[in-house]
Amino acid sequence: QVQIVESGGGLVQPGGSLRLSCEASGITLGDYATAWFRQTPGKDREGVASISQRGDNYRYAGSIKGRFTISRDNTVNTAHLQMNSLEPEDTAVYYCGIQMMSPTMTPSLHDPRAYNWWGQGTQVTVSS
Repeated sequence: QVQIVESGGGLVQPGGSLRLSCEASGITLGDYATAWFRQTPGKDREGVASISQRGDNYRYAGSIKGRFTISRDNTVNTAHLQMNSLEPEDTAVYYCGIQMMSPTMTPSLHDPRAYNWWGQGTQVTVSS
């Protein structure tokens, strides 16, 4: 059974940092591309960052470019999202998505339906 678990969310002041983790079980994460999306109440799930299966290609949403960094460690079946210079607009539930695709491709940030598995999400709140 596939299980995806996000962690690392919490309350942080504007300008602060958080590091989210995505741990997979029941699959070998290195066989899949990975992405982070976020969602606020009443809005669609928004793509934040994605990384190819091999970890050598990336996509970032314009709103977070230069502040967030996606990475993965396939040896421990984990992906991360390092978030710096956080802003109140970054407040959301952050989800890790897993997608089966060619090893050299990077998943789109526009269609959550393309993803095979999701975690339950972790809340990030940026507030003073």
